[in-house]
Amino acid sequence: MTAGTTGAEELPEAHGEWRGWREAAQEALYGPAGFYRAGPEGPAGHFRTSVHASPLFAVAVARLLCRVDEALGRPAPLAFVDMAAGRGELVTGVLAALPAAVAARTRAYAVEVAGRPEGLDHRIEWLAEPPRGVTGLLFANEWLDNVPVEVAEVDAAGVARRVLVSGDGTERLGEPVAGAEAAWLARWWPLPGEEGLRAEVGLPRDTAWASAVASLDAGLAVAADYAHTVGSRPPFGTLTGFRAGRETRPVPDGSCDITAHVALDACASAHAARCAPGRTPPDALVRPQREALRALGVTGVRPPLALASTDPAAYVRALTRASQAAELLAPGGLGDFGWLLQPVGAVDAAALLVDVADDEEE
Repeated sequence: MTAGTTGAEELPEAHGEWRGWREAAQEALYGPAGFYRAGPEGPAGHFRTSVHASPLFAVAVARLLCRVDEALGRPAPLAFVDMAAGRGELVTGVLAALPAAVAARTRAYAVEVAGRPEGLDHRIEWLAEPPRGVTGLLFANEWLDNVPVEVAEVDAAGVARRVLVSGDGTERLGEPVAGAEAAWLARWWPLPGEEGLRAEVGLPRDTAWASAVASLDAGLAVAADYAHTVGSRPPFGTLTGFRAGRETRPVPDGSCDITAHVALDACASAHAARCAPGRTPPDALVRPQREALRALGVTGVRPPLALASTDPAAYVRALTRASQAAELLAPGGLGDFGWLLQPVGAVDAAALLVDVADDEEE
């Protein structure tokens, strides 16, 4: 049994109400006093995403938007939808990086449960849900890992049971996993009958992703996140917390982020399942972030040392960019994130990940 799991015995009332992790995390993250509604600093005050690591990330996403624009025949308007926008850092960076002609046709949307930050660019529409019927690029950076899910754990009899949690983070085992959740586990995260093995039941993420993709009339939806696929699921799950820049024990009291890695392969399949009968959706791609960003022009190549003598300021700037790029591409770090690229309409996801030299907009 994992640390903090106490079995099915009764525990003192001081632990509070027992709930599944999905319900508990939903309130802790998005309730009136939840983690994502409280505090002016936003997520950047607690953890470092690719957006916060370097402006090169927003430049790469802007380049991807330009490629989607070309693939769609330069529509007007062209939408950019930033899912789980935080304080609007990504959408602000993308607008700043776009060529003027593309920016003039772009409608920018930030989707976030928290209120609109003061001083945000007036061109950005701040929404609680993604806009429907738009054409362009929807980008979800570290959104799905914060869509709450149930946690399952195998008991001593080899039965997968729902993990219940109290307000202080103490766990116990509840009822056996059944119905659609059991079917999801059987297909996407089979649990051998070994006591203590755990899984996160990604069904709510599949639903959330399919709904977000359905908001596009045409274009591309991208989810960039901590991820795993069916051949490499972690045996004890990935549920964890983050507070003030440090990983911590997940406690559903609103004091910390609560996150778990994403089964991106299941999310990709969920969109296909929602398509009309007889309609074959375009092929989705799942790629490591390092591969996607390199295709979009992010490299960690250091500038030639000779530049330090001829133009020291340019050398320092280039060295800074190379260092930031290396962080975005790093194995064992941000470079290991997964990118799910889900096309809608006549868009070829693979064709969008070409060498930067083929870009004509710059």
